Amino acid sequence: MKAEEIKRKQTSCCLQSWSKQRGLDPLPIARAEGIYLYDFDGNRYADMSSQLVNLNVGHGNRAIIDAIKEQAEKYCYLSPSYGSEPRAELAERIIGLMPDNMGMVFFTNGGADANENAVKIARLYTGRQKVFSRYRSYHGSTFGAGNLTGEPRRYPLEPGIPGFVKFFDPYLYREPLRFGSEEAGCAYYLAKLREQLLYENPDNIAAVVLETVTGSNGVILPPKGYLAGVRRLCDEFGIVMICDEVMAGFGRTGKMFAFEHFDVKPDLVTFAKGVTCGYVQLGGVAVSRRIADYFDNHLLACGLTYSGHPLACAAGIACLDFYRRENILENVNRSGKVLGELLEGLKEKHRCVGDVRYLGLFSAVELVKSKETREPLVPYGKDPEGVMSGLIGRLKRLGFMTYSHENMILIAPPLIITPDQLREEMEKLDTVLSEQDERL
Repeated sequence: MKAEEIKRKQTSCCLQSWSKQRGLDPLPIARAEGIYLYDFDGNRYADMSSQLVNLNVGHGNRAIIDAIKEQAEKYCYLSPSYGSEPRAELAERIIGLMPDNMGMVFFTNGGADANENAVKIARLYTGRQKVFSRYRSYHGSTFGAGNLTGEPRRYPLEPGIPGFVKFFDPYLYREPLRFGSEEAGCAYYLAKLREQLLYENPDNIAAVVLETVTGSNGVILPPKGYLAGVRRLCDEFGIVMICDEVMAGFGRTGKMFAFEHFDVKPDLVTFAKGVTCGYVQLGGVAVSRRIADYFDNHLLACGLTYSGHPLACAAGIACLDFYRRENILENVNRSGKVLGELLEGLKEKHRCVGDVRYLGLFSAVELVKSKETREPLVPYGKDPEGVMSGLIGRLKRLGFMTYSHENMILIAPPLIITPDQLREEMEKLDTVLSEQDERL
């Protein structure tokens, strides 16, 4: 099909997520390779968000494509009750990447149902009902994961499921109180969480669920000691600690999993995105040995038709091989250092940049009307004048593809990006931010 035919059919037949449908203008892509997308006129665009922060290895990875083809020649699908070589192999590989307390994997189709099944496992294991998650969180938009989610994408699901309780993120940049140190802020948030756990009856709380690093809601990094403090609270009250690594996992932060930066061992870890990088959809829940042992004699009331899909698992094995063979973690740390320096330069230079946050190749630029007042460039949950969409549109015209959420621009390129490619693309962001400075 020609570009215009693709666009016509898509806009007339496909409902596009998170969008008003009138006036949509999807960019038809002819081909993609590495960190780049090419339209039908040959124009090149840099994929600076790894699509939806999932295409860690970039486009057109031949090793993954060949692994899918090879598995398809054997068989494309087997029910979860059958023995499948790629399913067994990938599960063992994932457990080998996890802390020594982890024992087994339950495969899902993606991140949302990974989080739903993690909650179900925690409830079955503890016999408790309540689940804590944070306001500035996104865990998926299906009914259960959407109730875990704290930000405005949960609103269409309200009134929600009883027992889902929200608490506040340790978001020091936006905190009205000013703390003398990061540690002081951490102590405050942990004390408030403990108080809330007590008020909600800890004997009926099954799990605390948190994105290890808050993703689309601003790449909010936990302050020093925070995750270890949450781990202590969970241990104190017999609560399961679930780390959502759907977006941060598989090398995005410079370690295989983000919780490794913070010296904690979760009870459950949810994953998706980077395990296959979108070549075939796959997610899962890594379960501690203690919890896995419980289900030796208790029914695991979880099930999905496509759990551990053989084509997806073959893609996952090839993806893990690629991470290791190409020293991806080393590249993330090398390129991430350059990204951090460039972001700090933008923060110093531009009036509209209130804060920048980054870890590895996971980063966000927070835009404000005033550095002094820290007033967000757009109100929470709203963009009435299309300010953020306008910024994203101007970046697109320069060949820089990403997305925004609230008053944040996400910068999370494929983990194969080089320092020189980063410098080239960040100059485009510099240009657009200069234009925004003039508007202020």
